Amino acid sequence: MQQNLIIHGMLEDRAIRFAAIDGTQIVREAQKTHHLSRVATAALGRQLLMTSVVASMMKNQTDTVTTVIAGNGPSGNLVCVGRNGGLVKGYATVPEAELPMRCDGKLDVRGYVGTSGKLTMIRDLGLKEPYIGTCNLISGEIAEDFAQYFTVSEQQPSIVYLGVHENASDGFVTGAGGLLIQTMPNCPNEAIEHVMTIAQQIPAIGGRIAEGETLQSILDDLFKTLEVEYTNRMTPAFSCDCTRERLERALLSIGADELTKIMKEDGKAELTCQFCEKRYHFNQSELETLLKEATEA
Repeated sequence: MQQNLIIHGMLEDRAIRFAAIDGTQIVREAQKTHHLSRVATAALGRQLLMTSVVASMMKNQTDTVTTVIAGNGPSGNLVCVGRNGGLVKGYATVPEAELPMRCDGKLDVRGYVGTSGKLTMIRDLGLKEPYIGTCNLISGEIAEDFAQYFTVSEQQPSIVYLGVHENASDGFVTGAGGLLIQTMPNCPNEAIEHVMTIAQQIPAIGGRIAEGETLQSILDDLFKTLEVEYTNRMTPAFSCDCTRERLERALLSIGADELTKIMKEDGKAELTCQFCEKRYHFNQSELETLLKEATEA
């Protein structure tokens, strides 16, 4: 089975950093878990790839990053959460929405997401308050929107590529890859110019993964004219960290009155995690215990 992989590195005497991902299995898991339409697979898949990359660059084990794309298309909100090591989960509020193919034969991600709306990124680094940044969507294609976010909201000039390839016949994900390139402080113009010479080749990454090439061989070829240093490798995954205790807290948050109403009308409760579709059942006795806790609180 093809394995997810993230490779970090530096370019041009450490003036520029990059992170590349083969997240084919991540996108396949998301498609299977949420029964995503083809266009939803492409859209959420791209966002999962970038969220995983950002998460892989966080320093502490407990750090998290949440990305939310709220466009004016039929997708509703696209929500992803990344954890240390590139672990990522996500969902689309309207996963079943499908659109006709574009006239060039590609999936209409822009039409699904919309061209008006917001991209929000929340970085929780264990401080008193999380860092929240936001920017307007500029295309709905997701990669361009993330590039805009990094450049405008975080003052970090960036090149972003995200691609999800699917079989035309059945929508099976054949390859999903991404690349983030960012300048370091005081990066010389010459280094930027050198990197821009390979810009036209970057969009081929997803297709080359779909054809069976490894991420390492693709990067070796892509950066062959540049000074490159590989610094780290990790194995990301589509992974949900939901627990019964978290769902209990969700029930407690609705308050004693609402809990009492549920007990009288249904005598039980069932909650489903939005990220992994796992269902948690609470019987009458368990609800009574929670009600007692809510009342005391």
